Amino acid sequence: MHPLLILMHLAAAVMLLLWAVRMVRTGMERSYGSQLREALRQSRGGPVGLAGAGMVMAILLQSATAVGVLAAGFAATGMLTPASGLAALLGADLGSALVARLLAFDLSELIPALILIGAVMFLKFENRQVRQHGRILLGIAFILLSLRMIGEATEPMRESAVLPGLMAYFERDPLTACVVTAVLTWAMHSSVAMVLLLASLVQASVLSFDAALPMLVGANIGSGLIAAWLTRGLAPVARRIPIGNLIFRIGCGLAALALLALAALPFDWLAARADFRLVNTHVLFNLCLLVLALPLIRPMERLTALLLPEPVAAEPVLPADTRPQSALDRSKLGQPSLALASAKRELLLMGETVEQMFAPIMDMLASRDPARKALLLHLEAELNRRHSDIKLFIAELNRGQLSADEARRGIDLTDFAINLEHAGDIMVKTLLPLTEDKHRQGLRFSDEGWAEMRRLHDRVAANLQMALNVLVSGDAASAYQLMREKETLRALERESHDRHLGRLQNGNAASLATSNLHLEVVRAFKEINSLIVTVAHPILAEQGLIRESRLAGMEPAS
Repeated sequence: MHPLLILMHLAAAVMLLLWAVRMVRTGMERSYGSQLREALRQSRGGPVGLAGAGMVMAILLQSATAVGVLAAGFAATGMLTPASGLAALLGADLGSALVARLLAFDLSELIPALILIGAVMFLKFENRQVRQHGRILLGIAFILLSLRMIGEATEPMRESAVLPGLMAYFERDPLTACVVTAVLTWAMHSSVAMVLLLASLVQASVLSFDAALPMLVGANIGSGLIAAWLTRGLAPVARRIPIGNLIFRIGCGLAALALLALAALPFDWLAARADFRLVNTHVLFNLCLLVLALPLIRPMERLTALLLPEPVAAEPVLPADTRPQSALDRSKLGQPSLALASAKRELLLMGETVEQMFAPIMDMLASRDPARKALLLHLEAELNRRHSDIKLFIAELNRGQLSADEARRGIDLTDFAINLEHAGDIMVKTLLPLTEDKHRQGLRFSDEGWAEMRRLHDRVAANLQMALNVLVSGDAASAYQLMREKETLRALERESHDRHLGRLQNGNAASLATSNLHLEVVRAFKEINSLIVTVAHPILAEQGLIRESRLAGMEPAS
């Protein structure tokens, strides 16, 4: 066979292996992701208990990296300390090694049955859980199939004249072999796939056991690189977990390379077959690392705190300070029309404050940001001050001589100020605690639920902008359009509610975990929209375009 065809077959088999590992992980995350996250968050028993929880999660997800990223996310929200997360990640690395050991068995006879059962479950059932279990079975079948393909693709390589020289080079230069494999493992984003690939090459006699040992060390170091790379954008407290794990792995890896160079270590007792011996060595490496590193997680926590200190918190920029402190002009109290105009300008500033408060709500749900929270509380204080000032100003104006129309306009402005202040209260007393609950529990909305909330948020933000325009213009057509938006948003809220219940019935794990949060956020958006739409009520009432009651006007029969 032509060398290019051999390489193409090998590359295809490796890509199938990577995709299959990811397929199993995706199925587990979609089926049991919320339960696994909750299990890690509530783990007890100190470092040993956390290591055990991390090991079980890695076995189920077939990825220590997934556990590392999850632990880093919990650390970022304050639910796990870096030491606890590091213990869980060390246990996860052992769990990942056990997965590689299990998959190294010759289970090729199960491939047809796994594909048949998995495909039927995925294609013929509507239930989400059943479909994800089918995905898992298909992923396992494809892993086994890819390992068989790797063995077949490497069969012609045994006759290669170049291979012995390459193997001899790797045996003479174990450090290069280690570094190259670490980089390849990082590029593949799967240590399980790399270890299985090395075991397949050893079993096919393409790679000698002695040459594979330093490459195995490189695969273990590379697995630490993956989590460190994926969490590079998180807060320093979160990055300390994968960085601490990487330091442990580099230290243990260098010690292992030194032992391999200084002494001929006996590995024959691990297994008779070379590929089993290599995978068992991988398990032994991670077991030794866990035993040696667990007592050192506290010193490592302090070391990573020195390497990744918390940034000095800057004072939040408060753009509200740049706006006028007040538009109310008490010198015009003797001229009611001018005084009401200044009250309307103040009410417009109040509406802009509500707009500033509402704009970052979705970003606050997506990620914890102390600066945004501080800004929201600052803006609420401004909103309360403007609300109080408007009420007192119009109350003082009412003590003078006002026409019936001027008195009614003053009442309308006061009512809208009360509603804007209430909208601010919903954001601070309802939505802000909901964002903190989400981050404290490490929850994640389903993609569909998040899209629905984003759509509702954008609609309310647009309606708020329209409400301020109606406040300024008093235009009846715009007021009528704003009132119709209330009906539209009510329909969107009902549609989101029904779709959410449908996801719950289908067993969507993310929807199950965030059900109360989703419904509360959607309800809060609807309430805020109802409050800002009230600016249209007096305009439409004056035109005779609004009902006093939603009742049909007929009493039910007794």
